[in-house]
Amino acid sequence: MSHEYRDRVYIRKDIILKLTEHGELNQTALLSFCGLNLMKHKDILESLERKGFISRTEQAWGNKKIIKYAVTQKGREFCKLILEPYEDIFPRSEKRVQEQS
Repeated sequence: MSHEYRDRVYIRKDIILKLTEHGELNQTALLSFCGLNLMKHKDILESLERKGFISRTEQAWGNKKIIKYAVTQKGREFCKLILEPYEDIFPRSEKRVQEQS
């Protein structure tokens, strides 16, 4: 079984875009939509939050807590000014390069 490697830049972009698209997502939904694993990618979420690109809130739900993420204005600007141009210059696959030609 072959898994396509995804650069950490694209993982960040995917997280920010999914949050922009949905407004707010709980941690499980966000990870699922982005095809991520909490143990493997938790540092990326924490880094985005620490740097102010996404926000994290906790809500009590019975004896558990639900963690929700939302993109910040800084995150939207970062995506538009940095991540989108990066992907234009360094597309993820040859298919995308052919589509742009």
